[in-house]
Amino acid sequence: MTDVVATARAWLAEDPDPDTRAELSALLDAGDLPALEDRFAGLLRFGTAGLRGELGAGPNRMNRAVVIRAAAGLAAYLTSNAPPDAAPGSVVIGYDARHKSDVFARDTAAVLEAAGLHALLLPRPLPTPVLAYAIRHLGCVAGVMVTASHNPPRDNGYKVYLGDGSQIVPPADTGIAAAIDAIGPLAGVPRADSGWEVLGETPLDAYLDRARTVVRPDGPRDVRIVHTSMHGVGGGVMLSAFERAGFGDVTVVPEQAEPDPDFPTVAFPNPEEPGAMDLAFATAAATGADLVIANDPDADRCAVAVPDTTAPGGWRMLRGDEVGALLGVEAARRASGTHGTLATTIVSSSLLGAVAHRHGLAHAETLTGFKWLARVPDLVFAYEEALGYCVDPAGVRDKDGITAALLVAELTAAAKRDGRTLPDLLDDLATEYGLHATDQYAVRVTRLDRITAAMADLRAAPPTTLGGLTVTRADDLTTGTADLPPTDGLRYTLAGTDTITSARIIIRPSGTEPKLKSYLEVVVPVRTSLPEAHTVATTALATLKADLTAALATWLGSST
Repeated sequence: MTDVVATARAWLAEDPDPDTRAELSALLDAGDLPALEDRFAGLLRFGTAGLRGELGAGPNRMNRAVVIRAAAGLAAYLTSNAPPDAAPGSVVIGYDARHKSDVFARDTAAVLEAAGLHALLLPRPLPTPVLAYAIRHLGCVAGVMVTASHNPPRDNGYKVYLGDGSQIVPPADTGIAAAIDAIGPLAGVPRADSGWEVLGETPLDAYLDRARTVVRPDGPRDVRIVHTSMHGVGGGVMLSAFERAGFGDVTVVPEQAEPDPDFPTVAFPNPEEPGAMDLAFATAAATGADLVIANDPDADRCAVAVPDTTAPGGWRMLRGDEVGALLGVEAARRASGTHGTLATTIVSSSLLGAVAHRHGLAHAETLTGFKWLARVPDLVFAYEEALGYCVDPAGVRDKDGITAALLVAELTAAAKRDGRTLPDLLDDLATEYGLHATDQYAVRVTRLDRITAAMADLRAAPPTTLGGLTVTRADDLTTGTADLPPTDGLRYTLAGTDTITSARIIIRPSGTEPKLKSYLEVVVPVRTSLPEAHTVATTALATLKADLTAALATWLGSST
């Protein structure tokens, strides 16, 4: 008998879920050692503010046993860090419509309630921003959201927030992880049979009342919108938000309107993935829409597309940096003459910094993820290039695809009133600040050790040129800076030319997927004409991307 078989049998003996018990029993009966070794290769660890992984049996999968231990560790951390003689705190729990999400949420409630905390369960599958809002609205000491956001259907996750409404960061994440590691046999984890509270619709109503305040009550509303929730939980809430804010001309993509954990119409439930927006574009073409809005399955992200006769299919997807710039300018105009900070991440466009400076506001750059952005002091707006926007940090200290969609709709209606479009507004920004053009390149791998090896090779022998531009500076972000904690990333600053003001590349492993990701930016001054600047930028990015693609293929080897 191998060690993995013995370990699997011990796990099977305490697994509370009949589905994963059946899975594990079948693997043991078949003697499928590779499958067992994969499931017992390690433990799911807290990454981007919690757990995320494939559903299945064993400690290297998302399942009830892993969630019960996570909840017990969270309870231990919260109680050990509570002020002396403090009354038991409340923890609000939300969940999406993925497989097992409701089960994981109830298990969490049972563990927290038994540990002396009071568990508050949202009434049904709801968007992540509703959970993030509810934490502070209800005065909770923490929050849990069971979701895997835009990951494939086979995944689920467990996102943890503290009482300030922000996702956990060090040292809280390491403290919770240590508490989880200290949990003994599952039979020793108490679980209440009752006592937790299933909330009504009041927190959602309060969130929707708050959400409508991000647009001006007397602002324009004449805009025809197509919305898709990508088989997620954002559909009904987004429609209610549009209605309360006064946007009445909204058509949903019927094939994707209802929550479905199998995501049958998309390969990946992510608006950025090829083909994911095809149904939305077809609906928009049939209805003559001015704007397409897509939320990812937990509705914390917002994708935007606009009509464009030059784009394939007649629709242009705006990049996260483009939407971030538009929303950032609007936030800066509203805050101009007061104070506040515009924030984005190190992999996002540098344009927001120029906008902040022009409007007399502070600017901050953080590591990737809203767990960092939401903690920027005096924050009035934050975004990350991966379609995440925080337009109301006083309400939701996280990315919120619903409030962002409302503000995008208002900007589109205002432009339409003036005979203009969102691309016209982006052209105005390019003329004023210089054309900040960005692109990405990601390589999905089957062996994570190749990413580690590639990053080590890059550190040992950094490139001297990329895309014909000289690398003037190579920053290893693992050492951290005065403004940034250490992270696994590399930042290359490239020399400009007669036609390019500056260029930059950042390479880092993904925090949620088996990918090595690269982020490119070139800044081109608009000296003669905007089309000429676009040509220069497009050529420069294509050359950089081609050079980087070839280099990454060499660094990663044939295992990708």
